[in-house]
Amino acid sequence: MKQRGLKKTIVLLLVTAMLGAALVGCKSNDTTKETQGTDPQGKSADKKESSGSKDSAEGEKKAEITMMTFDFDGSPLSGKHAAEVLKKMEDYTNTKVNFDWVPSDNYEEKLTLALADPDSMPMIMAVGSMNGAIVSSAEAGAFWDLNEFIKDSAAYPNLSQANENVNKALTIDGQLIGIYRARPIGRNGIGYRKDWADKLGLSEPKTIDDIYNMMYQFTYGDPDGNGKDDTYGVALCKYTGPFDIMQTWLGCGNGWVEKDGQLVPVHQTEEYMEALHWFKKMYDDGLVYKDWAVRDTATWADSVKNGECGMYVDVLDGSRRIWDYFETNQIPSVADSNELASMNLIGSINGKTLATSGFNGFFVITKAADTKEKVADCLHFLDAMNDDEMLILSSYGLEGIHWEKDTDGNLVDLDLNDAVSVKDYGPLNQTVAYIPNLAPTSIKPVTTPRQDLEEEVKQANIDKAVFNPAAGYLVNSSTYALNGATLDEELQAARTQYICGEIDENGLKKAWKNWEELGGADVIKEVNEQYQAEK
Repeated sequence: MKQRGLKKTIVLLLVTAMLGAALVGCKSNDTTKETQGTDPQGKSADKKESSGSKDSAEGEKKAEITMMTFDFDGSPLSGKHAAEVLKKMEDYTNTKVNFDWVPSDNYEEKLTLALADPDSMPMIMAVGSMNGAIVSSAEAGAFWDLNEFIKDSAAYPNLSQANENVNKALTIDGQLIGIYRARPIGRNGIGYRKDWADKLGLSEPKTIDDIYNMMYQFTYGDPDGNGKDDTYGVALCKYTGPFDIMQTWLGCGNGWVEKDGQLVPVHQTEEYMEALHWFKKMYDDGLVYKDWAVRDTATWADSVKNGECGMYVDVLDGSRRIWDYFETNQIPSVADSNELASMNLIGSINGKTLATSGFNGFFVITKAADTKEKVADCLHFLDAMNDDEMLILSSYGLEGIHWEKDTDGNLVDLDLNDAVSVKDYGPLNQTVAYIPNLAPTSIKPVTTPRQDLEEEVKQANIDKAVFNPAAGYLVNSSTYALNGATLDEELQAARTQYICGEIDENGLKKAWKNWEELGGADVIKEVNEQYQAEK
């Protein structure tokens, strides 16, 4: 109990200081950043139009709730048709929402003030990331435990389908404190120049040996046929996320693994050392730029676009965008000049890929909802906003005004790049959790075969995605709250230095020892205390 009290004291002192510090490591973060001002797909599609409420009788009094969420555009819901959009939302959800739209630049400050003064909290608050202030507020009882609510599939048919692995990252002392805002779990993978592979007679890689052979042939097999030694196997830059993805192919797990009844960080496993040997061989064999570790992330994809590198390991939409570039700019195929250059997208190697965190921000239900009935009102609203009707409304607006159907029944967006009319409906995407669907299912806009392949691979990845089993426990580690970013950077730097030959295995072990002394050993202890307590 003494240790528990000390933990609360330490974290509570950091309420205002820790708002910007994420507790869950950034290893699963996406390189291609998406703003919170858009839905997970950039834009979505539709299910069915309904002019009435989801499940309420005509004339039934609407529930009233309060909600604080992000404003990314200024003057939210101020457009010409905003009142009509808002009425449609209220009628469908049978809920009147008193919004507090907070400019994104000031959101953390406003959130800090709300956390420090529980009486000022709205019923629902959007939160950007799990951090020390949120953890301490949860421990102080500021938020409802949602475990007893959202498993009710009759009351909450959408929210009850939340992914249990993702929920673990929002669980504090066994209490589920938030409704996550979903993002694709299976987003990570690999894209490669299919025309290069076709020219060299290489089939789609399935194993790690296939990957290495393709990298080698892309480097030394003259895939572009220009007779010069000017190509490389895979594009890398100073962002080290690709190594986290490739490590799962080699059996390393995602950040942490279960071993002998304990959770251990992956760098303490034999598989991790084998992966580092593999990466170092890749570097020593010249399959990547010698200066990859200092190359700018902003120009990372350019090395594939300009024909220098043949593979791209990152989010699948990144590889798809490279493919889009080939199409838009009419880049000819090296295998057939009558065709265009192309990419193939693969989700997993050896049946594994790195899971993303699965979410980007979350909603908490505060004790301002002072009865279970009011909690149910809040959850009913959040659940209803995931129905197709509301996904359409928040992503595309009103039929006949912002979008229409073509002769084939596809959704045609009439509102592309129209920042003015987006104010009619755009801010509503900050009220959507996107559970269980990231986009409507009954209608969608016309997509390219490239986009269709991307979505197909992402969906197939879900069952192959490797999650971090310690994610939910790291949230409750006071040491990780204080030093998590520094500890992660220490491991990433040591990995890079070893791959590039700047340190040997002894230097690697010294770096790991330093990691332990900086607080890593305490993190392991704190994580496993929780892990054992739940067994």
